[in-house]
Amino acid sequence: MSDRMTQPQPSAAKKGVVRVDIADFLAPACAIADVRAPDKTRLLQDLARRAAAVLELPEETIAEALLKREEVGSTGTGDGVALPHARIAQVKKPFGMLARLRQAIDFEAIDGKPVDLVFMLLTPANPPGEQLNTLACAARALRKPDVLARLRAAASAEELFAAITSAATR
Repeated sequence: MSDRMTQPQPSAAKKGVVRVDIADFLAPACAIADVRAPDKTRLLQDLARRAAAVLELPEETIAEALLKREEVGSTGTGDGVALPHARIAQVKKPFGMLARLRQAIDFEAIDGKPVDLVFMLLTPANPPGEQLNTLACAARALRKPDVLARLRAAASAEELFAAITSAATR
């Protein structure tokens, strides 16, 4: 699987303004449909394993960072969406992974509803503003009802990627 997954390439900045786009930190192969997970911990461990293969980092480092962040408070944002994230020193540039779950799971989301769409984000430890920009970019896309509907209706990982990356143009 890791041979197909590659890091995304940054888009060009226009007129000196750095614009964050989901495609800057989400590669097509990192959009995954129909992920199976019985609970939040196992889901985060699975996503950590997948990310570790792409980033060539220890799985444990990623899983521990994600789980530690969840201890602070759930990253379940509501409407069936979660945005687990962590800053990791070994990560050189923002990295995202989008997963649509086969079956929604309890994520202790703020609205109490189960989660079926998960956008994991890993960013460098410094500068902290980079994490906020990438997190905000993903959050903006995932709060649009039409994007959520397209993500849930996507028949393949390719359609999942197309749905999330087209969100910026809407």
